Amino acid sequence: VQLVESGGGSVQAGGSLRLSCKATGYRFTFHVMAWFRQAPGKEREGDAAIGSGGETFYADSVKGRFAISQDNGETTMYLQMNRLQPEDTAMYYCAADRWVGPNKLSSYEYNYWGQGTQVTVS
Repeated sequence: VQLVESGGGSVQAGGSLRLSCKATGYRFTFHVMAWFRQAPGKEREGDAAIGSGGETFYADSVKGRFAISQDNGETTMYLQMNRLQPEDTAMYYCAADRWVGPNKLSSYEYNYWGQGTQVTVS
């Protein structure tokens, strides 16, 4: 399984970015795919997750600002990030797994990870 993120970059506060995560090399259906962030010196934390049935989960800090989605083939996941703030600066990772427990925003639930894409908000 390979997960490849793209779409990161530098943006001014109040701006928007759209991250993409392309999944390849598998023949099963992921139960859940998710976006995590990790800022320097901080733990990795979950921002949003989407289940195979389209249900979505968000961290309180991004509700109303970020939107997670998938393409119809469920091979590409997106994170639309609006009203970005400097505190959103972090490396953003996509993650996925065949089965995820109740806490969809816990990094411990995921075995497949991308390499990350940097988001910098100034």
